[in-house]
Formats: sequence, structure tokens, C-alpha cells
Amino acid sequence: MTTAVATRADTSLTILHLVANRWWTGSADPVLSLLDGLRRRGHRPLLGVIPGDRFELKAREAGFDPLPGLSLAPRAVVRDVARLRRLVRQEGVQVIHVHHSHDHWLAMLVRTGLGGRPVPVARTFHNLRSVRGGRPERWLYRRTAACFAVSRQIERRCRDVGIPAGRVVWTPGVADLPRFGVEVDPGAIRAEFELGHAPVVVSVARLAPNRGHELLLNAFRLLLADMPTARLLLVGKGETRTRLEQTVAEMGLGGRVIFTGYRDRDLPAVVAAADCFALMAAGSDDSCRAALEAMAAARPVVARSVGALPETIAHGTTGLLVDDDRPEAVAAALAAVLGDRDRARAMGRAGRERAMTEFSPERSVTIIEQAYRSLA
Repeated sequence: MTTAVATRADTSLTILHLVANRWWTGSADPVLSLLDGLRRRGHRPLLGVIPGDRFELKAREAGFDPLPGLSLAPRAVVRDVARLRRLVRQEGVQVIHVHHSHDHWLAMLVRTGLGGRPVPVARTFHNLRSVRGGRPERWLYRRTAACFAVSRQIERRCRDVGIPAGRVVWTPGVADLPRFGVEVDPGAIRAEFELGHAPVVVSVARLAPNRGHELLLNAFRLLLADMPTARLLLVGKGETRTRLEQTVAEMGLGGRVIFTGYRDRDLPAVVAAADCFALMAAGSDDSCRAALEAMAAARPVVARSVGALPETIAHGTTGLLVDDDRPEAVAAALAAVLGDRDRARAMGRAGRERAMTEFSPERSVTIIEQAYRSLA
């Protein structure tokens, strides 16, 4: 029995992931990608989520049954702490990995009540604003065994707020290669939106404030002066759609800017319909997953230098980075890509190759797995 337990400890880890995220955005997809990679390597990932929301549905579709009896809501902290302490003991959890501030404080309460040798807590910072420099956060970070940063900017911020460099681990973004790294026929999408042979720009981002849609619309209007047949597909849903539709009408872009709504099952085909992919803001996930998906789909990317994009896009090779927020600069980058189809295709091929080598799920899982082992 002792030998079997020792062997299992050497080869397999039990990791509890807590993710207080209601939506299928931000941390959700990267977490499930990580859990899948860990499971494939023989580890035992456990998942706690807010029950009854989209993330739970997606987790079940991916073959993960979230832990029952958890709320992950502020009003249920006492009950959740008691439930998690029992679970950590019963399941032999070796690392608690958290992804949001509520998860982080909850895990620390669980950890301090276990007695004996406390279970180490690791935190992924999915966006820059989540790394805070207040006194309570500094107390929390000092007791956190490892902090995973999904961009170099977040990595620097972690050090700036006093987290020791040895506890900060940069993790590359993850491209969904099985889903986007294969050839997909875009014919149905081009037919649905009557695109014909028009040059098409696609942007995938939640229709929400500070996602850069206004900048992209202004740039696209300038682009039309040289490419009047171009079309822009805005993919996503959100609270600013009505306002953005009004903006499009006021700009006289009706029929040239198309709101596709939220696309899930056929998103690879929508991305494949693009001659150029554009992303103007990082959103809730600084690894900028949408750009990684476009690269995996062999599409050149025009993006602002935000989030992880400066270390993701190889400027001039896999796409073009824009350092300012002038519509003229964005329009010039779009025109440079759309105006040279051979160069655009070469950028797309280079992007796919880069996604396969630098942003594969295996690379990210390896880095995190090594950190787990050093903690456990």
C-alpha cells in the first residue's frame, strides 16, 4: 500500500481548481484547456464553479463534473470553506489553483484551517487589472506559493506589487489547435452574409465597453476609401450592440459592417472566412485567445499592442501590431494586409506555425505541471 501511494504521488497530482466565473469568456476556456491537458497526463483535476451558469454547461460538455455543493458566492463563504476543507482532506488535494480574487481569498481561508502542512495555493492572473497593490492583496500574495502570469506585462506587474520573482511564472497563451488548426471551408459563412469575393476583416470580441470596436469602425471607414468592397464582421454579443449598430448607421456603414451575433459551433468557419483578423483590445483575458485562434486558423492578425499581443504577434511576419489608437494607423495596417494577398497568406502560414510551436496546449501544461510539482 505504501509503495502504491508513493508511486502515485510521484506520477499523479490531485489539483483543485476554483473558478468563480459565470461566463464562457475570460478564464473559462483556458481553464478547461488546462484541465484537459492535466487529465491527459494522468493527473486528477477537480473543478469548482458557480453552479447553473454557462461555464458549468461547457465543463460538463468537456467531460468534467463540477464539484457539488459549492456556491462560490460571497454570501456562502462560510459554507464553502467548510465544504472545501472536507474535500481537500478526503480527496488528498495537493495544490489549490485559483483564477479570480474571490477564489483566491476562499482558498486562503481553506488553507489556513487545514492544520498540519498547509496545501499550497497557486493563482493565475488572467488580466492586468486583477493584480492589485493594496495592503490586503499584498498580504494575500505573500502567502501564495505561485502566481501564473498570462502576459509579460502581468509578470512585470506581479513583481511591481512585491511578489518575489521566484514565485511568478509566465505561461504562454493557448491556441485551440484541434479546433482551429485544420482547414475549414468558409463557403457557408460567405454565402450566409453575401460576402462574395470581397476582402473580409473579422473581429471576435464581446460587444462591451473598452473592447476597441469604435476604433475599429473608424479605421474601417477610412479603409473603405481605398477598398470600397471590403466587409467587416463583428462577432460576439454584449450590452453595447445597440449603440454600436447606431454608430454604424450614423457612419453610413450599413451593409458593410455585419453583426454576426454570438457564434459557437461554427466559429472556426467564421474565422476561416476572414482575409484578415483584427483585435483592438485584450478584454477579460490578456492572453487574447481570439488572436491565437486566428493564428491557428492561418489568418494574418492586425492588432493593437495590448495584453499579450506584443509577445504573440510577430510583427511583419504573422501580422501587424499597431502601437497607438489612431484610426489612421489601424486603417493603414489593414490596407497593408488586405492589399497584398500573397503576403497575407504567408503571414497566415507563419502564424499557424507559430501557434503550433509557441502556443500549443502542451507547452502551457508542461510549464504549469512543473510548477505544481515544485509546490507539491
